[in-house]
Amino acid sequence: MSELPLHFQTLSELSGRIRSGELSPVKLTEHFLERMSRLDGRLNAFRLNLAGRALAEARAAEQAIRAGVDLGPLHGLPYAAKDLYDVKGYPTTAGSKVLENNIAHDDSAPTRKLAQAGMILLGKTNTVEFAYGGVGINHSHGTPHNPWHKVAHAPGGSSSGSGVSVAAGLAPMALGTDTGGSVRIPAALCGTVGLKTTVGRISRAGIYPLSFSLDSVGPLARSVEDAALVYQHLQGEDAADETTRGISPHNVLARLKAGVKGLRLAFAETVFFDAADAEVAQAVREAGRVLAGLGAHVESLAFPEAAEAAKLNPRGLVIAAEAYSVNQKWLEERFSDLDPVVGQRMMNGKTIPAWEYFAKTRRWSELRRDALDSLRYVDALLVPTAPLPALPVKELDADVETYFTRNAQYLRNAAIGNILNFCGLSVPCGFTAKGLPIGLMIYGKPFQEDVVLRVGHAYEQATEWHKRQPDLSWAG
Repeated sequence: MSELPLHFQTLSELSGRIRSGELSPVKLTEHFLERMSRLDGRLNAFRLNLAGRALAEARAAEQAIRAGVDLGPLHGLPYAAKDLYDVKGYPTTAGSKVLENNIAHDDSAPTRKLAQAGMILLGKTNTVEFAYGGVGINHSHGTPHNPWHKVAHAPGGSSSGSGVSVAAGLAPMALGTDTGGSVRIPAALCGTVGLKTTVGRISRAGIYPLSFSLDSVGPLARSVEDAALVYQHLQGEDAADETTRGISPHNVLARLKAGVKGLRLAFAETVFFDAADAEVAQAVREAGRVLAGLGAHVESLAFPEAAEAAKLNPRGLVIAAEAYSVNQKWLEERFSDLDPVVGQRMMNGKTIPAWEYFAKTRRWSELRRDALDSLRYVDALLVPTAPLPALPVKELDADVETYFTRNAQYLRNAAIGNILNFCGLSVPCGFTAKGLPIGLMIYGKPFQEDVVLRVGHAYEQATEWHKRQPDLSWAG
């Protein structure tokens, strides 16, 4: 049995206890709901508490399992979902006041799949408005509180509430979305695992969009194995999302625990380490030494495509243009009701000419081919997820200029991977002297989620960082 408290145990551990009869889905769900009730007043991870629905789902799961109907390893386990995911009969606000009456008529593809796997939805988590920000601040619904410090620090965005909910033990797993780092940045700043999947791996149907070109689905979890379990169930073709057509699922669990002996890993030296916090850079370098000790070939690699990808994303040009097209109604008719920082950033999309948009996206396609050529002898890259640890919200939000500057810094390393269409995994790899988490990002080539999960699992098993728990005595 795990020595960790129930709320800090992994999905894998909790699943084993349910299947042994030691733990019931109802008791487990009640435990998380009680913890939410006690702590979320300070943490502000959740936008919507679905306690009644969750308990009904837990009772159904318990009865089914007792009757011998077992839907698999996720059956009877609770989770949370970012408030971009449609859940039939409930509002999808996307972190905005203007969408508070946006009642979903159906479930999103991912929440439907997890329901079919027997998972129990605890609630919907807070997000940056319209999912547009890497720091994690929301001026409309409030900013989730990073659990690693009693003074409000950046939770990372835009899946801020999902990161906080998992890190604080309010849910064992939470769904996020990643367009420019929105799964990986909160994972890094909150000390969890976060998987960014390749566009096309998981259907985005029923998820409030930010950028059709770049939006992807991914879990935030307590372990790499948990992220793999959830990903295994979510992937697959869906006629409702054309990016998934023709992409066959793959089994990431088969070689998850195969280790890294013989794999070729590389520190990507271009851009990713520029102006990185010294403690962050040191922790990531040490992670490379750990992986080398496990038998991987670890080297340094000049990777100029990363620098060009960063230059091809001035002001988040493509995302801004696509986000404006999605939210034009609100930006034009109810601008005063929007988060002023998000509204200002998104309005930039209105000024981008079509020729510039198409020139940038065409070059993206060429750059993706160049990147694959540069990495033909490399299995995965090792870089800092975010070049900075979490900073105090008061400092980040002092003025608009500071916000924009810091937001760009947090997004830089992660957004490069979105532009290059990489998959990526953030895993905890250390803590600063102030006790704030540091994330290692393992970048893989498109559709090689099995590789990044395998590398992440090997590193995780060789270290103890993922087992640390925040002291939440200040929260309730």
